[in-house]
Amino acid sequence: MDNVTIDNFDAAAMLGQVQDWCAINTGTGNLDGLARQANALADAFSALPGDVELVDAAPVTAMGSDGKEFDKLNGQHLILRVRPQANARILLTGHMDTVFPKDHSFQQLTWLEDDVLNGPGVADMKGGISVILNALMAFEQSASAGSLGYDVLINSDEETGSLASSALIAEMARGKLAALTYEPAALPDGTLAHARGGTGNYSIVITGKSAHAGRNPHEGRNAIVAAADLILRLKQMEREDITVNPAKLEGGAANNVVPDHAVLRFNIRPKSTEAMDGFDSDLNALLRSIEAQHEVSTHRHGGVTRPPKPVDDQAQKLFDLVQKCGAELGQDICWKSTGGVCDGNNIAACGVPVVDTMGVRGGSIHSPDEFLIVSSLAERAALSALVLSRIAAGDMH
Repeated sequence: MDNVTIDNFDAAAMLGQVQDWCAINTGTGNLDGLARQANALADAFSALPGDVELVDAAPVTAMGSDGKEFDKLNGQHLILRVRPQANARILLTGHMDTVFPKDHSFQQLTWLEDDVLNGPGVADMKGGISVILNALMAFEQSASAGSLGYDVLINSDEETGSLASSALIAEMARGKLAALTYEPAALPDGTLAHARGGTGNYSIVITGKSAHAGRNPHEGRNAIVAAADLILRLKQMEREDITVNPAKLEGGAANNVVPDHAVLRFNIRPKSTEAMDGFDSDLNALLRSIEAQHEVSTHRHGGVTRPPKPVDDQAQKLFDLVQKCGAELGQDICWKSTGGVCDGNNIAACGVPVVDTMGVRGGSIHSPDEFLIVSSLAERAALSALVLSRIAAGDMH
């Protein structure tokens, strides 16, 4: 199959896959649901000529409201390796988890229009996983398939930052010619995400000293006051190339007790590696200042989870190839920079060119209004199959 068209794809079968997979709740914390989904995907991807493996998530800790770290469990990740000895190899990635936990009210699929399906994960990204699978199955029918090897990674924790799969992503990206990631298109018209900023999530534990608010407040060290000061000073660290979002403050005690405990959680969005590194250094200095001024102790947890993703010449070459393939299929492919993040950030940080919105057209992701434009399943599978054929023919060498 070297003359790729949408007609090469069974749109009804692709829709059936998405409907079946979306019937399984795979909120990142739903380990039972993720296990069911991983097994279903392992069965589906076994149609390809490679070895499918389910691998355990790496250990991850989170910070509790009590200021103590605890182990955070994640589901297994799916790996497929095809032609590992090929001279040219690429990486395709997706994720099986969604942002909707098993007790969320949004669990059902609903038709909004003839070509528009609403449901949890339809666009982000069970539709994208179907695109990966069907594009690869079509590519395997082409004469050029034997010259290109590939790995597929479907992780279980992308929606919470891929902390339990980041090392695996880096390992699988190593030495790859290019990578394709199947987040939904940046806009319903199919626009791709281009350059991306980065993100980091931090928890700061502040420990003061309790005392009676009436009898001896001067002997206490107020952790809430220290946290409030920290919040204001964090906002003062914002620059044109970085934003800071204090998101949650936990702690405190009864009104007549000087609080000795607080946990502040915040997010940063650096637009450059320099801003990312500068913030991390400045944060350490700020925490030392808070400790000295308020006579408290601090402990930081977390950090940057996804570095900024600039687009260099080699990455632009991949974007241009996708655009050219789109034109051959009658698809007008454009791109725009975005502040959102995904596993494409992690891949780009390994020096591998990546286009990370090769998934379906849809929108309103991370909300009960999430929708999939159903006709885009075959449309985007055709696009990927053609891109794969061009890469196999040497267009990225």
